This record gives sequence, structure tokens and C-alpha cells, in this order.
Amino acid sequence: MDVYEDPATWTAEPVRPRGLLTARFIATVLVMPVLWVFWLAVILVTFAVGMVTEVIVVFSTSYENGLFNLLDRATARMRLPSWGVTWPELIHEGDTAYYKARVEREVRNWTTQAQFPRDPKKFRRVMECEIPMRHYRGIGGWYVAQVALAQGWELRPTDVRKEVRLWWSAAS
Repeated sequence: MDVYEDPATWTAEPVRPRGLLTARFIATVLVMPVLWVFWLAVILVTFAVGMVTEVIVVFSTSYENGLFNLLDRATARMRLPSWGVTWPELIHEGDTAYYKARVEREVRNWTTQAQFPRDPKKFRRVMECEIPMRHYRGIGGWYVAQVALAQGWELRPTDVRKEVRLWWSAAS
């Protein structure tokens, strides 16, 4: 049996010390605006280079793909880093009821997206999702598995220290 098939081993993370959380929250508040400005500058420079080199793009698809890959990387990194702490995490560290409600809300949102298409003319369902550890830190991945399996999701190979990956079983 693979490790991901036994969610009983997915226990909650230990409660982090309050001082460490406060320091990480302050660092997040100070660093994130700087990072966002930097990544916004990268995006704007990429657009400017793309506009200036439009002639090259007409003849070279690899150049255009390189610009798109740079944009994808820049926008993907504009999220909260793994060490970052948000205000709700600072306030609710160790509160299992908060994390249970957060997991239930997250799984319910993914289930709604999987069941109902966004645009009725373009029927495209969400079939796979990842729930980051930030949402289930206080209760463990086993609770995510319980809630998701009850709503029709299947577990996928996952690293529970980072995320729980799910597959919408009705899609198969």
C-alpha cells in the first residue's frame, strides 16, 4: 500500500511557537510588497520586450514561447511564500475548529467547481485539485481526505507536507 493511500498516517503539524509566528508575520508584511513590486516590474519588462521585438515573434515561435514561459513563472511566484504567515494563521494557530471549517469550505468550493461548469457553453470541469498545507495545518491531511472522499473525490499520490492532491472521481 502506498503512503498516500493510508491517510491515517497524515497527522496534524505541531503548533508553532507564538514568537516565531509573529516574526514570520512581520517578515511577510515587510517582504511581500517588495516581492510584488519586483515581479510586477518583471512582467512589465517582459511586455515591453515583447512589444519591441514583435517582428521576431512573427518569425520565431520559440521566442514567443520563451516570453510566455517567463510570464508564467513571474505570475506563479506572486503568491505567498511557504515561510509566510498570514493574519488568520497568526490568530488561529492551534485552533482545530477553524482549520476544520477552512478545509470544509475549500473542498466544497472545489466540488462546486467540479460539478458545475463556469460557462454553460464551454463545458469544462475541474478534475484535479491541490489543497495546500496552509489550509489543513492544524488538523492534518487525514481530515482533508475524509471530507474529500465523502464528497466524491479520490486521493492522488501526494506529499502531505506540502499539499493533498485530489481527483474528481465522477470525471472517470
